[in-house]
Amino acid sequence: MPPAALQTAALGTTDVVLVRQLDLVVLAVALPVFLVAELPLLGYLACAAAWLAGRAMRLAAERHAVSSLASGNRRSALGGIAAATLGRVWLVALAILIVGLGDREAGLAGALLAAAVFTAHFASIGFTRLLEPEEREA
Repeated sequence: MPPAALQTAALGTTDVVLVRQLDLVVLAVALPVFLVAELPLLGYLACAAAWLAGRAMRLAAERHAVSSLASGNRRSALGGIAAATLGRVWLVALAILIVGLGDREAGLAGALLAAAVFTAHFASIGFTRLLEPEEREA
């Protein structure tokens, strides 16, 4: 068994799924923090709504990429993933900007949450790549 497969087997399926969903874990943990610290909930709601909408865009783009790759259209697959990735960044940034223009504290709270969620998202991508078994070329 290759080392990566050993790591995955040692962690268990639940742990790998949790690592893949780390951004959602951060969003869930942030809500009680916002409530206890009496941070503006508008910042949380704006960031969370934009993040979840961006996540839905990414899911749709991944499904599109699978069908595009199956038909041999790599350019379309890559374009969909790139558009969803950039779209998520713009969506979150615009939501926080709009909220921040109305309430600076809510905008700051939303921006800090967005930084935490993006960091968790990129960390989960890195950890998932490390934990997945390597593909062997024939």
